[in-house]
Amino acid sequence: MSTGFVHNVLVVDSDQALRERLLPALRRSLAAGESVLMVVGPHTERIVRDALGTDAARLEWGDPSAIYQRLGFAFATFRRRLAEEHARGRVLHVVAEPDVRTDLAPDAPVDRAAAYLSYEAICNEAFARYGCPVTCLWDSRSHPTLVIEGARALHPHELGPSGPFPNPDFVPPESYLAGRNQVALEPPPTSVDLDLALYDVPELAGLRARAREWARGHGFDRAAAEDVVIATGEVATNGLLHGAPPARVRCWRRSDTLVVQVDDARGVPLPPTAGYQPPDDTQPGGRGMWIARQLADVVTTHTVPGTVTTVRMYFPHARTHHELPLTDGRGH
Repeated sequence: MSTGFVHNVLVVDSDQALRERLLPALRRSLAAGESVLMVVGPHTERIVRDALGTDAARLEWGDPSAIYQRLGFAFATFRRRLAEEHARGRVLHVVAEPDVRTDLAPDAPVDRAAAYLSYEAICNEAFARYGCPVTCLWDSRSHPTLVIEGARALHPHELGPSGPFPNPDFVPPESYLAGRNQVALEPPPTSVDLDLALYDVPELAGLRARAREWARGHGFDRAAAEDVVIATGEVATNGLLHGAPPARVRCWRRSDTLVVQVDDARGVPLPPTAGYQPPDDTQPGGRGMWIARQLADVVTTHTVPGTVTTVRMYFPHARTHHELPLTDGRGH
């Protein structure tokens, strides 16, 4: 199937559409001698296994509930796997069905499906170097129309029964990500658990101690609380070193999720792709936002030019307690 990197979207609205579009692509990959990694939900897995019969054993099956524990981690997992196969001279066709169901409940801290679309955008740059096809499956029966339209717009190709075809409505990654930064965030609550103003780097030690005590006080165990502390410290450091003091740090709890917001007074937009790819080891700095995106489930940003730059991080209790085998970010 592959002639290099192709980022496909496969939007389906029925089991029949899934069979008509995905199964031919899988058969083409197997016939071409490509490895295929399937990270899909149980319903899709049953359809594929039933249709392929014994050939289903030739596919590698990943666990979406483990990979999609945190959005940045999911992205990094796919990137590492593609890099490994590329280094071995092999073509790997990744088929991913994002496990990011939209939560429309009024008290939902953040819309994970909408947040994941930023990673769909950056895939176009981050995965291109590995020369492998990536197919992202989005089921319109599970997501609202706006999410499906967004997912479709972020893929340069759409997968049809005969193979990929160009998407005339494709939105380039930097344009999409820059636009996301312009979307205003919901205001923080008027009463928060922590509200600290930092003016210099030595004050970061006190911030970390307060953040650790806060997270532990909300039932986060030692390792999970340390994820909150590390991410908070990294983003606050960025605010002090690259923004303008004071760096204001506010922390609150919403439902089962701890939320941390860091504002700096410089009001300069972050680079659209900040933190989506691991930093170059030959360049100083650049690790803060990458680490934050690995440790928090969702990271959002917003800038009011000349006034304030905001980074907000979400740490759901269950997801933050799921141990991640990180090889980037925390260095182990």
